[in-house]
Amino acid sequence: MMDNATHHQAIQLNTNNAQNTTNIQQQQHQESKLSSVPDHFLTIRLLMQGKEVGSIIGKRGDNIKAIREESGARINISDGTTPERIVTMVGTIETLSKAFGMICQKFEDDLKQTCTMIPPITLRLVVPASQCGSIIGKGGAKIKEIRETTGASVQVASEMLPSSTERAVTISGKLDSIESCFRQICQIMLEQSPPKGETIPYRPKMMISPMHAPIIFANGQAYQVQGQFAIPFPPNELNAFGPLTSLTPGMPVPAATSLIPSGLQPNRATLQTQREITIANDLIGCIIGRGGQKISEIRQASGANIKIADLDEGSQDRHVTISGTPEQIQLAEFLIHSRIASEIGGILITH
Repeated sequence: MMDNATHHQAIQLNTNNAQNTTNIQQQQHQESKLSSVPDHFLTIRLLMQGKEVGSIIGKRGDNIKAIREESGARINISDGTTPERIVTMVGTIETLSKAFGMICQKFEDDLKQTCTMIPPITLRLVVPASQCGSIIGKGGAKIKEIRETTGASVQVASEMLPSSTERAVTISGKLDSIESCFRQICQIMLEQSPPKGETIPYRPKMMISPMHAPIIFANGQAYQVQGQFAIPFPPNELNAFGPLTSLTPGMPVPAATSLIPSGLQPNRATLQTQREITIANDLIGCIIGRGGQKISEIRQASGANIKIADLDEGSQDRHVTISGTPEQIQLAEFLIHSRIASEIGGILITH
């Protein structure tokens, strides 16, 4: 029998189209209001997970109210029915930096309550692709300068976010470093404002195409991997994945079994690619495990090849390269982030 939490999540997954349309229209209205700003104002969009948003909102909205009032920035948070949410901030570089600093301080306070060693604060900016080139600079000179002058880690995604012309810019570091890094990026974006060409904004979705979302089975329950979350998958929607004879009652089922939809093109399942993520060096041990046990389990469960680079001199982060099919990579990322979440209490998972 489905417990109350799973049942509630299943209901959320089946929200009717009319409600979704209303939510999107309301979000578009709010974004339209925020886009009508003076030339010296800047619009910054942050991509956050639900727990992160809950932290900055606070009980009864006290935290977000204080951030708005003390910083002077206009802040809007997208609808809460998706695992990922967009926090849109509008203001001058000064007001935005103040708001960003207060958000980072809140996250650091949260981490102090759950960690003996404070990992780097990590946040993702959603930036129009036309402005990302200026952040990187010719031959990577600008992004190297930002890293060296601020001490923060900066990563610009090579691919655009789904159904958009925006890319994720991940910044990570200690409080002072990440604040300085944010200010420099804001200055670059203001100088390159407005973005060239049409900008199609990224909008998080609750359900993404099964073609891009692995299904895993754990303890008899099906879950769909969406970003860094595993969402309970309605049993009546599993027919798209072909016969599940190997998962009938009484048959042995691995702890995490990954399925590829039967409707995929034959070359989709064999297409090999790779993705690089950055993990704080302090957290690498929890991913590797004693004698490499944890990383071995993640490799086996996902089918992906995972390589952890040595620590670069002067860096606090390790580069992790994940190779395999898109489904294998996404499942490996999910398992890595889940492992980190269990170590630091689910706050501020590195993307």
